Amino acid sequence: MNTETLISARGISLQFDQRQVLHDISFSIAQRQIVTLIGPNGAGKTSLVKIVLGLTKPTFGQVARKSGLRVGYMPQRLQVEQSMPVSVERFLKLAVNARSSEIDRVLKEVGAEDLKDSQLYSLSGGELQRVLLARALIQDPQLLVLDEPAQGVDVNGQAELYRLIDDIRDFHNCGILLVSHDLHLVMAATDEVICLNQHVCCHGHPEQVSNDPAYLELFGKKDAETLAVYTHQHNHSHDLHGEIVDGEHDV
Repeated sequence: MNTETLISARGISLQFDQRQVLHDISFSIAQRQIVTLIGPNGAGKTSLVKIVLGLTKPTFGQVARKSGLRVGYMPQRLQVEQSMPVSVERFLKLAVNARSSEIDRVLKEVGAEDLKDSQLYSLSGGELQRVLLARALIQDPQLLVLDEPAQGVDVNGQAELYRLIDDIRDFHNCGILLVSHDLHLVMAATDEVICLNQHVCCHGHPEQVSNDPAYLELFGKKDAETLAVYTHQHNHSHDLHGEIVDGEHDV
């Protein structure tokens, strides 16, 4: 099946004063492709995401986007104040002026339909991440940008969340840019990995990257072996807290 290029970045560099944040980065994301961006703290991942979203202009290089591209964005974290109570439904309406039918649809899609009337501050880490994912899906994006989507979620919940992301790709036929440090889970659920440390250290299929000398040097041989391609066999499902609700658990 032919796939359309959604976004293409060429020769992206970014400088703040005299500090080089990103240098000569090129990549593209096509329809139905999951691209995972990995790298240590300070590698420039957040800066690159801002450039992709059009929030930051690169010092050099250019980003070409499909005409009329619809982008959904899930931030890394959300600070929720108990002093300002707001329900999940209200939060989603305020975010994108969504109709009730749209809210019901996306909450059901991410398995969070029972949270519609819950207060945002009362949600667990896994529940909040699903609500943020629902918010990113309301406008039926062609490109979904997910910044550390498993932040604050336990390991079982992470595996279920990444499986959900794969289902979303299939249902919406969208491209996905995923930023994560959970390599042992992410690398088995992605089409292409970009290893970033101000520049592109290496990129390619997960198996290829996990054996690349630049990857091994960046993360250390021991960590790289531990975090190499991870296969999680599913014949069960989890609830919003990551607990197994049916079937058996095989790893």
